[in-house]
Amino acid sequence: MKLKTVRITLLALGCIVVIGAALLISSGNWPFKGAGNPEINAVNEVAERVEKLKQAEATPTLEQLADAFEPLGLIDVHNHDASASRYSNMMSVWEKNNVDKVVLFGDVSEPSAIDSDAASWSAYQLSPDQFLPFFSGFDLHDEGSLDVIRDNLEKGYFGLGEIAAASSFSPIVSKVAWKANDPMDGFLPQIYDLIATYKAPILVHIDPPNGDPIVKLEEALAAHPNTTFIFGHMNVYNSPEELDRLLGKYPNLYADFFAGFAVYSAESGRNPEPFISIMKKYPDRFMLGTDSGYGIGSELQAIDAMYRILYLLDDPALAKKIAHDNMMALIEAQPATKTQLEAIQKLASENGKSYNSEELTKLEAGKILAEARKG
Repeated sequence: MKLKTVRITLLALGCIVVIGAALLISSGNWPFKGAGNPEINAVNEVAERVEKLKQAEATPTLEQLADAFEPLGLIDVHNHDASASRYSNMMSVWEKNNVDKVVLFGDVSEPSAIDSDAASWSAYQLSPDQFLPFFSGFDLHDEGSLDVIRDNLEKGYFGLGEIAAASSFSPIVSKVAWKANDPMDGFLPQIYDLIATYKAPILVHIDPPNGDPIVKLEEALAAHPNTTFIFGHMNVYNSPEELDRLLGKYPNLYADFFAGFAVYSAESGRNPEPFISIMKKYPDRFMLGTDSGYGIGSELQAIDAMYRILYLLDDPALAKKIAHDNMMALIEAQPATKTQLEAIQKLASENGKSYNSEELTKLEAGKILAEARKG
């Protein structure tokens, strides 16, 4: 009889616990939500911080926004600070404003880019957790460009960019020596096929974002479905409707959104809201870049603008994708190269350590080698 009473008591207590837990979850007060899952924890933390900003009923400052979105690990996917090694002067700015990683390159499609490519690699070797080096120092009209690209990707660069695939109006890019006439010019078709074998993306500059350059871009996208194209500052002098059309038609196209232009440039109308619905329609295809603050005053203002776009999204899970996950998905999909694996095999013979080389990504292999070089 006593045993039966104990069982009934335990059953009743169990029911109370289940009902109580259900009430806590439904009310949003469950204390263990996301426990053990860093990604869910990050989204929940951002949601709580953003809600506090909204309750303040004032325009948030950059400092407040950087703090609110810090758990997401913001990536600047379009940064030219390898030119003249300017990145060294930005390190403290990025740290203060919680910019977690930077896709780093320098000059665009001209001989001087060879030096800035080397600078982006040097930055990566010093801080492999912070920098993702891209390169553009090759003449796409020269067949030898294929060897340069292959060697750089084998070495450990993560992508090509910024590449001048077409430019008529940019005061800088329209004048570079190695620009393409259009996205199918020169050896670009062969380049697209080559980089697809490495799963490496290409970040392209195209202006104007209409007419023949876009006709040729669409030709490239259709002819090279296994190549990942990132349309640099895709929103600049472009419409939400055109972004919608291109992203809807070509699954291998990604948008580098220049938030600084959308938020702060008078030429954009300072009205980024119409693009928000397009971001929500293609949550896995948008990224944010500063373009090192080109045309809007400063890189700091461009960082500020990225956070304001994340705030406008009003969706922490989507913000995480656009701020961080979409670019990292492209980076983490790249396997370790033959050159990297050979270097790791040599390293293992020297230090006696064991590496699971069969499953290493380029990102993991690059970090191992960079740390080894630092001693």
